[in-house]
Amino acid sequence: MKILVVGGGGREHAIIMKLAESPQVDALYCAPGNGGIAKYAECFPVKATDIDGIVALAKKLEVDYVFVAPDDPLVMGMVDALQAEGFHTFGPKKNAAILEGSKVFSKDLMQKYHIPTAEYHVFHTPADAQAFLKEANTYPTVIKADGLALGKGVVIAQNEEEAFAAISSIMEDKIFGESGSQIVIEEFLTGPEVSVLSFTDGKTVVPMVSSMDHKRALDGDMGPNTGGMGTVAPNPYYTPEIARECMETIFLPTIHAMQKEGRPFQGCLYFGLMLTPKGPKVIEYNCRFGDPETQVVLPLLKTDLVEIMQAIWEEKLDQLEIQWKDESAACVVMASGGYPKKYTTGLPISGLDENGQIEGCFVYHAGTKLEGGKILTSGGRVLGVTATADSLRNALKTAYAGVEKITFQNAHYRKDIGQRALKALPEL
Repeated sequence: MKILVVGGGGREHAIIMKLAESPQVDALYCAPGNGGIAKYAECFPVKATDIDGIVALAKKLEVDYVFVAPDDPLVMGMVDALQAEGFHTFGPKKNAAILEGSKVFSKDLMQKYHIPTAEYHVFHTPADAQAFLKEANTYPTVIKADGLALGKGVVIAQNEEEAFAAISSIMEDKIFGESGSQIVIEEFLTGPEVSVLSFTDGKTVVPMVSSMDHKRALDGDMGPNTGGMGTVAPNPYYTPEIARECMETIFLPTIHAMQKEGRPFQGCLYFGLMLTPKGPKVIEYNCRFGDPETQVVLPLLKTDLVEIMQAIWEEKLDQLEIQWKDESAACVVMASGGYPKKYTTGLPISGLDENGQIEGCFVYHAGTKLEGGKILTSGGRVLGVTATADSLRNALKTAYAGVEKITFQNAHYRKDIGQRALKALPEL
């Protein structure tokens, strides 16, 4: 079997390494890929958002499956275009990917089908949003751009000044482009956050191992929001009791709601949850594998990922038993100094072997390029240094030991990944 993976970050590297384990796979391709992926799959310089280019590449390579990993091409309808040309795909169609593509759509869906989430209001003009905030005068409050914004379209405003500034930058300055043409203002929820990725064929939903992301750039959950500075799995706050409640009140109702709306969701559906004092609530949906959650979830998967892809394609997911390792995983992201704002690229990375790895850890490449046989930085989040172990404490110890062996100029990483999880269950 020949498989093309669309994308070029740490998530795609993790997907490729899991696909490579399958005895069914003969060849792996990636577009555009990166410096680390290039050691394991043949890469092609086609942008992940170039639908015509990806379709043409899939035809040229005569692939059996196309795994569309990032949000943008899914929301743009890449799966529809590939299926129209007869290709088997992994990922939702455009009309289902809207679950991530529009916050307004997802909030309205949850309200219609009584799926627990934060209270919200939708605004189309800055004046209306400001008038609402003046009257409500409740802080902190959450302001979200409606569309895709590289995981950065959410502002938690502590006061009116911050809220008005966020509205202005999103709706007037259009810092996220047309994604900010309308906004959602939500109540601020409190409690531990949990990420739950799930496999679904549109009828059956199978949650994966839970994880905990670390969004802020600096230790102690300080600094600006990023695409994620590290992850651990499983998430100790996500107990079997809470898992059962989420299945009954969130997971199945979401899948059934999308079916009733004529938008069956097939692929990976990501549930971003907050475990509030009033029970689990949905913060956000993503229409694909999360990054860097994938880097800790897939290493714990025992079942062949290709078998899962086939079961989803054939809508027979209920006939497959998906198994997981009884271990913990930790990923520490090494980022460029200055990320998520201004940063330098093209810096040489030392400490990696010829396959872009280090002993004891697997290093997922997010923002790297291969040039003249050397691996250089090419993005904000550069590497995800990942370890699995019998306990979270040991996985973290190994991952941080791995980080110590890698150097590039102005490398930045958080020193406290997993500490909140360890506080929840010190025996981990």
